[in-house]
Amino acid sequence: MNNLLLSLMLIGLTGCFKVGPDYKRPDIDTPTHWRNTEKEALLNASDHLWWEQLNDPVLNKLIKQAVQNNYDLKIAIANVEQYMGLYGSTRSNLFPQIAGAFKYQHPQMATSPQYRPTGDALNLSGGMNWQIDIWGALRRANEAAMADLLSQEATRQAVMLTLVSQVAQTYIQLRKYDKQLEITKETVSSLKEGLRINTIRFEEGYTSNLEVQQTESEYQRRSALIPKYEQDIALTENALNVLLGKNPGTIERGLALDKLKLPAIPAGLPSDLLIRRPDIAKAEQQLIAANAQIGVARAQYFPNISLTGNVGQISSQAANLFAPGANFWTIGSAIATPIFTAGKIAGQVQAAEGLQQATLANYKRAIITGFSEFENALISLIKTKEQNQKQIERVSANRQYYNLSRIRYEEGYVDYITELDAIRQLFDAQVEETAALASTFISAIDLYLAMGGGWIVQEEKANNIPKPTDAAFFP
Repeated sequence: MNNLLLSLMLIGLTGCFKVGPDYKRPDIDTPTHWRNTEKEALLNASDHLWWEQLNDPVLNKLIKQAVQNNYDLKIAIANVEQYMGLYGSTRSNLFPQIAGAFKYQHPQMATSPQYRPTGDALNLSGGMNWQIDIWGALRRANEAAMADLLSQEATRQAVMLTLVSQVAQTYIQLRKYDKQLEITKETVSSLKEGLRINTIRFEEGYTSNLEVQQTESEYQRRSALIPKYEQDIALTENALNVLLGKNPGTIERGLALDKLKLPAIPAGLPSDLLIRRPDIAKAEQQLIAANAQIGVARAQYFPNISLTGNVGQISSQAANLFAPGANFWTIGSAIATPIFTAGKIAGQVQAAEGLQQATLANYKRAIITGFSEFENALISLIKTKEQNQKQIERVSANRQYYNLSRIRYEEGYVDYITELDAIRQLFDAQVEETAALASTFISAIDLYLAMGGGWIVQEEKANNIPKPTDAAFFP
């Protein structure tokens, strides 16, 4: 009875305190503003399905397929499932562990009568073992397991954000190569016609062989780009299919690159990234787990107290197994405390504290990396928009140059070399303008990736994206 009262008193003390430091978010030197801003920036833009702003139904369908079928995302979800199970297993240590047993013995008859057993024996029992968490070791372990689970959940969200961005960017690259191939084929067609005309003029003595050879050189040069762009298209399609979880093959097309709409620029303070970026959330959860493991290690210095009990029925006959006199029960407690470990516990505490310092540095590094990536993406978007505008103006000027040179050549004021130069410059301007436009879209997507986003939570609530199951309580 005294042992029982002592055990109950210890149970009452459970939860009063925990060994080890409680987690407190470190002080962070957060910038008050971004160095570069845009006037048309839209607040909370990354909380919505930003890729729908590009206004391409095919891209929307591709992203939906990727979210449902991508294998990297499936791996990330499975990892969350794994850590959900580990958390459930760790959490179970806070509760009594109860097990049942049934035992039946049928003795083999001995030759000598004095060694013969009395008969069959049946034993039906249940046992309980409960480690009393006086020092908070189990609660610290549970705290660490929860943080590990949330860290994996943040990893899953990071995979989701990266996947959507990669699908959109790869699709942009694909449409860029499509446009550049189209420009190249038009230019090659024009050069082919010019080569035909100049060959006839040379044969009739109206022009020199120099114009023919220069035209053919430019024709062959641009023709060689066609298989290059076709190769780029095929490789990009295959890369996109990997993201979609599909075998290599062609990809459906939607709007042309110059018909897509640039998404709004997301706005937010630097402090928003501490909440929105999953990599920062992951680093903080790792820090929380490491901080809790210090308590787990330090708790080993203190006695380990367990409460045990058994209850059951024993009989030599199955019919009497539940008779009033066949029952038995026991209850007890056990205390184990370290006396000499040759520095084993001290070493584990030192290792836990060292890990906590490493994860603290990793957390702060993740924060400044997030700040840097967002501002880099913002600068890139601003400057690529400026470059694209200059390329648009360059294409306009070169198109006028080409039109004028063609007119003057047809009227006999200039030779074909002048028109050939205009074709060459217009082609280069169009190809580079297409690349600049694609870079602008990619920079905008990078900006959304750097900001993070709340759209994942909204899509999960709507059951539009796969998510792991919760940890089980029973059995």
